[in-house]
Amino acid sequence: MKKLELFEPAMCCSTGVCGPSVDEELLMVTSVFEIFEGLDSIEAARHNLTGDPDAFVNQPAVLKLLQEKGNDILPVTLLDGEIVKEGAYPTLEEFGTYGDVHFVMQPANSSSDCCGGNSGCC
Repeated sequence: MKKLELFEPAMCCSTGVCGPSVDEELLMVTSVFEIFEGLDSIEAARHNLTGDPDAFVNQPAVLKLLQEKGNDILPVTLLDGEIVKEGAYPTLEEFGTYGDVHFVMQPANSSSDCCGGNSGCC
C-alpha cells in the first residue's frame, strides 16, 4: 500500500470554504482525499501546520525543508516518505499518479449520469 502525506500551511480549515472566498484548489484537494479514503491501495493523510504541528516535527524531511526554506515551502507532498512536490499542491493528474487512479472530470454543463443525459446508453 502506498502512503501519501500532504503537509499544508497554517489555515483555519482544509476545505477552502472558510473566509471571504472559496479556494477551488483546496476544494479539489479535499475531494481527492475523500476519494482516497475509500481505496485500499493508498493511505492518505493531510497535515495542517495549525492543527497538526507534531506531524511536521516528526517528519524529518519536512522539518529540514521548513528549517532551510521557511513556511513558504508549504505545501509539501510525500509519497512513501519521499518528497515528490513542494511549494504547490499536486495537480489532479499528479494525485492520480500517486494513487494509481484515473480521475475523470465531468464538464460542468453535462448531466450527472454517465451518458451525458442520453438515457439507456450505459
